[in-house]
Amino acid sequence: MAKRTSLKDNACPIARSMESIGDCWSMLIIRDAMMGLRRFSEFQKHLGLAKNILTTRLRALVADGILTTEPASDGSAYQDYVLTPKGRAVFPIMVALRQWGEDFAFAPGEATNIMVDRKAGKRVRPLELHAADGRLLGVGDTAIKPVASAG
Repeated sequence: MAKRTSLKDNACPIARSMESIGDCWSMLIIRDAMMGLRRFSEFQKHLGLAKNILTTRLRALVADGILTTEPASDGSAYQDYVLTPKGRAVFPIMVALRQWGEDFAFAPGEATNIMVDRKAGKRVRPLELHAADGRLLGVGDTAIKPVASAG
């Protein structure tokens, strides 16, 4: 099996983001952490993922600052995996993926689920991208602009 090329030094922010969170299992671990799972055994049971792969993904997410470990909340000898601010910042990405999946990943009439506002119980509005002046932006309305390094 060929070794995957690292994107960690790529100039594109999308490529660098994919290096951190672009792996399918990593995103599902982050999703489960957002849903309140904290223990290795919970992730393993919910995802049905081999322990060695889960261990590798959890270590990478911790090393990248997306998750952190802390002593188990119940005082046991286990550790909890908890989202960091960087990990919680993945939420809009997760919502965008979910909404795309709700619209395009299921056949008509196929059973699925939707995201709702917990307080109102109503479906969450689709994410939108707006210009600084409030205009709704589409794929043809944006461009990429190089900026000087902050260093």
